[in-house]
Amino acid sequence: MPEHYDTYDHLISLLDSSSLGYRLIDHEPEGATEAVCALRGHPASEAAKCIVLRVKVDRRTTRHVLAVVPGDRRVDLDAVRALFAARYVGFSDAQTAERLARAVPGTVLPFSFDPELELVADPDVVARPKLYFNAARLDRSLLISGADYERLAKPRIERIAAPASASE
Repeated sequence: MPEHYDTYDHLISLLDSSSLGYRLIDHEPEGATEAVCALRGHPASEAAKCIVLRVKVDRRTTRHVLAVVPGDRRVDLDAVRALFAARYVGFSDAQTAERLARAVPGTVLPFSFDPELELVADPDVVARPKLYFNAARLDRSLLISGADYERLAKPRIERIAAPASASE
């Protein structure tokens, strides 16, 4: 991982200073939601799937959104477009996503440490008693309650998840 990404250390410092309970889980390196859920031993519905989106509000205004949905769902791009009254919503290119999330693909946290990256989480994410996600590393995950995640990350809570398609 590039040396300028200290995202894992930043996350652990934030958690330790918050006095919230969490658990680290070491596992084989994996970034795909279904595969890492199997390694961690829980259903995909308990995972946080984190996707960086490019939101074109108008011809001159582009915003970047970190959308967080349950691991067994997909981001509803139409819901995000309506939420921001945008002309277009799509997946961010890999380089921009990595720069804003400060993490490589497969390790994006459900936290934003960049002011240019707006954090939006589906209400089903924060409602989870157990919420798992890769901890800015492919070989280590974190378990926290959805309520503690909401208190710490302070996401905008909006309905942005849709059922996963048959191909996902």
